[in-house]
Amino acid sequence: MSMETEPVTPSQIWREMTTEQRTAAAQAFWTDGESVPQQVEAVQAIARQLHFRPQSVLKLPVERRTHHLAAIHKVSESLASRMLVVYHLETRRPLLEAFLDRLGIAHEHGLIAESAAHTPAPEKLREAANALRDAFPPADVRVYLRTLAAQDPETWGGLVGIVSEWPAV
Repeated sequence: MSMETEPVTPSQIWREMTTEQRTAAAQAFWTDGESVPQQVEAVQAIARQLHFRPQSVLKLPVERRTHHLAAIHKVSESLASRMLVVYHLETRRPLLEAFLDRLGIAHEHGLIAESAAHTPAPEKLREAANALRDAFPPADVRVYLRTLAAQDPETWGGLVGIVSEWPAV
């Protein structure tokens, strides 16, 4: 299989996530204090979906907003991107840390140190991705690696080809 593949987008990853993954992402998103602009966008998307006024959506309990947001398959790139970041930082940190440790990339609890920005060699990337797939649920690994590729295709774009070679989960 060719390493040349179509670029992956955050909204595409969101659509491919399981209901459980989207629910966990939406739950983390609603509790994230740094996601207020995207939360406004999410309220508007839910309001459109339900034919509600945004004020009515804001009055819903977080659990209901979480459920409704997770059920929306088509979201904007900015909203999907923010939910993916919060999802990984809030619920998948051990996975992030294990991957970066395997690559020898300096990080602080899964956040890549600015001084550590470099593109890993393709063989090292493949080795680390495969080790991660063996150590964590493959569906979670797939979402994480594709998210990295969507956020920084120059550094992580090679992950798309690696993940596409894996059996479907």
